[in-house]
Amino acid sequence: MKAEVTRQFWRYTIPTVAAMLVNGLYQVVDGIFIGRYVGADGLAGINVAWPLIGTILGIGMLVGVGTGALVSIRQGEKKTADAKRILSTGLLLLVVVAPMIAFALHHLADDFMRLQGAQGRVFDLGWQYISILIYSCFFSLGSIAIPFLLRNDNSPNLATVLMVIGAVANIVFDYLFIAWLGWELEGAAMATALSQMIVTVLGIGYFFSPYATLRIERKDLRIQWAVIPQIFAIGTSSFFMYAYGSMMVALHNGLFASYGSPVLIGAYAILGYIVTVYYLTAEGIANGMQPLVSYNHGAGKPEHIRTLLRVAMSSSVLVGVAFVVILNLFPYQFVAIFNGEDQALLDGAVMGIRLHMFALFLDGFLVVAGAYYQAINKGSKAMFVTLGNMLIQLPFLYVMPKLWGVTGIWLAFPLSNIALSCLVGWMLWKDVKRTLSSAQTNRCYA
Repeated sequence: MKAEVTRQFWRYTIPTVAAMLVNGLYQVVDGIFIGRYVGADGLAGINVAWPLIGTILGIGMLVGVGTGALVSIRQGEKKTADAKRILSTGLLLLVVVAPMIAFALHHLADDFMRLQGAQGRVFDLGWQYISILIYSCFFSLGSIAIPFLLRNDNSPNLATVLMVIGAVANIVFDYLFIAWLGWELEGAAMATALSQMIVTVLGIGYFFSPYATLRIERKDLRIQWAVIPQIFAIGTSSFFMYAYGSMMVALHNGLFASYGSPVLIGAYAILGYIVTVYYLTAEGIANGMQPLVSYNHGAGKPEHIRTLLRVAMSSSVLVGVAFVVILNLFPYQFVAIFNGEDQALLDGAVMGIRLHMFALFLDGFLVVAGAYYQAINKGSKAMFVTLGNMLIQLPFLYVMPKLWGVTGIWLAFPLSNIALSCLVGWMLWKDVKRTLSSAQTNRCYA
């Protein structure tokens, strides 16, 4: 039975990881074109814009993960009609929140970028990027939420295909708008927006087609208001995961502007693109695990859940260790993909790889732990993992730059990750042990 559960895990996880990596090309390809055709200022500009874009993606994750987990739980309970109503509510929720987000970002973007130390050309380039994506935020929301819903509709391969289509479109549009037309960050934003539109439109169309397991008809398009708090309870930790990442980017940008220069913000942006490859791999493993854990939680099978968690956790951590080793063996080669001519940018990014990323594999551990708690409908503990990552890093970021300057900024992240991972590991071990003991007791009394 364990072998069957493991095979099922890989059947979901491999296409999910592929989809997440392909989705990451939206960001990485933008970075390569910007680094090569706009330079360090362009990389710094997109990095001061990123916390705002991350907020949009975080809300998309909230809706996608919260809706998807509830859909899987209801399917595990054999409540198909309830699952369809939840799915419809999740899709309509994207429509409702999009204009609210656009309005808020339009009025906050200027001040938020200046708080990060953006000025002059870096500010202008950042605003180029934001000004386009604010008005296409519905497609940004949809492009991150729809793949979750497709996977929970038993269509992980279709989710991957859609992400491949979007990524290929993004590469073509990037070349057209940045390399050929020279539209700088406006071109990067337009390329991303158009690609996200393709993914969103095709994904929503699937749920109205006869191919969908939970096919939606026009009469189903009603919001079930009672479901929304449950979606938020499960998905909020995913939002805070992105909010945490966005806040950390903003804080690092401000610190590098104070203790260093815009070149270091550009170097930090390169690290962000490189980290995306591993982070999305870990997130893909966690997201591949999530619907299966949710289903087995609804079906009352804790032994299957333990098997899924063990395979997901070991895979995520081992991939992270390999990633860190390869990066430290070939740091200049990885950085040169984005810009091989600016020596200050190269040296700053390589220093970041050596100091900032040596404990990166622990991020994979934390992502899987958070996804596990989401999948079993323990949103408060999932949020503890995410918020803990943010809160524990703040004192490190406050103290260490005062002691060691730029070196202290680079070291704050890995040291705080080590501290939090010890605490989460202890909590996770206790919870899994308690769940299995409870299940064994219930069987004895049955």
